[in-house]
Amino acid sequence: MNIWIWVAIIVVVVMILMFLYYYNSFITLLQRIKNSKSQITVQLKKRSDLVPNLVNMVKGYMKHEKSVLTEVTNARASMMKAKGFEGKVKAGNQLQDALKSLFAVSESYPDLKASQNFLQLQTEVAAIEDKVAYARQYYNDSILSYNTMTQKVPGMWFAGIYGFKKQDYFEIPEEEKAAPKVQF
Repeated sequence: MNIWIWVAIIVVVVMILMFLYYYNSFITLLQRIKNSKSQITVQLKKRSDLVPNLVNMVKGYMKHEKSVLTEVTNARASMMKAKGFEGKVKAGNQLQDALKSLFAVSESYPDLKASQNFLQLQTEVAAIEDKVAYARQYYNDSILSYNTMTQKVPGMWFAGIYGFKKQDYFEIPEEEKAAPKVQF
């Protein structure tokens, strides 16, 4: 056989392998992004599920703090009704703010702060907050890997062929980026 036929066969095989490699790499990265989105949603749901226990525990102690309890209950209801990833994240942020208010008000009730059940629920909520933060970080790390591959040569060529486009990072809304005001 002619050497040029062998060269042509090798080039075709290498091209097929490159197409397969890049397609599979993009699919793997997209699945990682979907997984990390799902993990954020799971952690937001876990946090939401703790709220009824927390509210019931606090009700007995906080007879005069109905507005805080109502805010927490309404935020949880919004979380349960939220549709889509962005809606769940927004509702999750509202619930997080309401829980912060609840914990701040609880400082005025020494018996509540000393309650073992309340402390356990507070610890669980804090642990879930850490998991939510980690899931958001993992999501953005996955987006970084994917976007890097879609913008580097030769990945950008294959991304164009397959129709894979740049993904958006998870970002905190502007109103939540501002430093909280501390008053004494």
